[in-house]
Amino acid sequence: MANHLHDALFGRHEGSGAPFLILPDGSEMGHADFAARAARHAGALVAAGLGPGDRVALQLEKSPDMLAVIAGAIRAGVVFLPLNTAYTPAEVSYFISDAGAGLLLCDGRSEAALAPVAAAAGAAIATVNADGSGSFVRAAAPAPVAERGPDDLAALLYTSGTTGRSKGAMMSHANLLSNAEVLCDYWRFTAQDVLLHALPIFHTHGLFVATNVALLAGCPMIFLPKFDAGEVLRHLPRATAMMGVPTFYTRLLDDPRLTRDLVANMRLFISGSAPLLAETHRQWQARTGHRILERYGMTETNMNTSNPCEGERRAGTVGLPLPGVELKVCNQTGRELPRGETGTIEVRGPNVFKGYWNMPEKTAEELRADGFFITGDLGFMDSDGYVTIVGRAKDLIITGGFNVYPKEVELAIDALPGVLESAVIGAPHPDFGEGVVAVIVPDPGASLEEPAIRAALSVTLARFKQPKAIAFRAALPRNTMGKVQKTVLREEFRDIFAS
Repeated sequence: MANHLHDALFGRHEGSGAPFLILPDGSEMGHADFAARAARHAGALVAAGLGPGDRVALQLEKSPDMLAVIAGAIRAGVVFLPLNTAYTPAEVSYFISDAGAGLLLCDGRSEAALAPVAAAAGAAIATVNADGSGSFVRAAAPAPVAERGPDDLAALLYTSGTTGRSKGAMMSHANLLSNAEVLCDYWRFTAQDVLLHALPIFHTHGLFVATNVALLAGCPMIFLPKFDAGEVLRHLPRATAMMGVPTFYTRLLDDPRLTRDLVANMRLFISGSAPLLAETHRQWQARTGHRILERYGMTETNMNTSNPCEGERRAGTVGLPLPGVELKVCNQTGRELPRGETGTIEVRGPNVFKGYWNMPEKTAEELRADGFFITGDLGFMDSDGYVTIVGRAKDLIITGGFNVYPKEVELAIDALPGVLESAVIGAPHPDFGEGVVAVIVPDPGASLEEPAIRAALSVTLARFKQPKAIAFRAALPRNTMGKVQKTVLREEFRDIFAS
């Protein structure tokens, strides 16, 4: 038995001198050099005592070495947990403890804060810095490729839970490879493409979609450490494709340097991770001559639908179910609804995850016995098969491409002195798609100050989860059953970010 994912993504490139990463300073890293670096990182993982099935957590700045650590983990059969760099030590503590990670890799600047967290979880800690330095990367001879099959676990990606407890989505080698193969073909990627990569790689979009597609196609990536409009505009003339979140496109539209001539070499702009406004579609086409391709996916499934590469791309929709993916719209009992009716989207296919780590009850709730995953997203399919997402059954907020569950933020706010209760909602935001809004009711006689609340939340919540707007009310609107009417709050605050 070979190593299913490694052999497909990296094995065929190991001897290739073709460029893989084009770095901001203009230097290049070829496939062969990257593969050698990944083999050394695999050796370092083995030297740290990790073997097939063991877990390594990564909270690292985006860099060639972070990507090589992930490739090294795949090579060694080690399950990797990429963590958002915005997560606080308290949040990281939960992830590594729940996963039983044997090793935490972090940036050197975070080591002092995270060392006690790792120790408490029984994990070793080492550093990998964006410039290639660090205690981990000095170690080890190359490791051989470990044998892993299609159903073996490759990665754990944690998603927020509606109760505040995050869930570890178990992604197998076959989950990741099958989706990448479909996308590479559906979006017509070849070795002649150059992908502009400005996404984070702790997230499905930047790692399993963008990077894996580029690896399968054998095309180079312009590998930017983060999104910066000026840097993206500087590199666009060399690129043929870009994957981004709606924020990328709105910020690029704000820059007068974005012209048709600048993107003359581009063949494809893709958007995902959050809804793209129809107005953004219209403005982008008017400015560049390109229609953005919007698609729909989740942490648990990777990509489920996409507007066609060749064919009609309909603004406001997320396109058609991808080849091999079955999608249906169901009522609350799981009965499939006719075309045009709104219900909960369920999907089945080789892209759908294996379940939630150490949560068999939660897995059984959301993953049916017949293999259909209950996404929790509300939508409908039109007569032509195009899917439109109209809402999220679990009140999920997607801000800047990142998922925020209101309950987690509410729990953090309600724990603060002087807070009686809170309600957290999403409101339309011109830059981030949605912005987090917190409506807070003080304890009787308590005096709450917004700066103090923001300061307290900055310790316990990642920055993207922190409210972009805070309002105080004497009471929250409730229905006759006592349930907070968030629809009323959404209507009240829908224009809060409009000015």
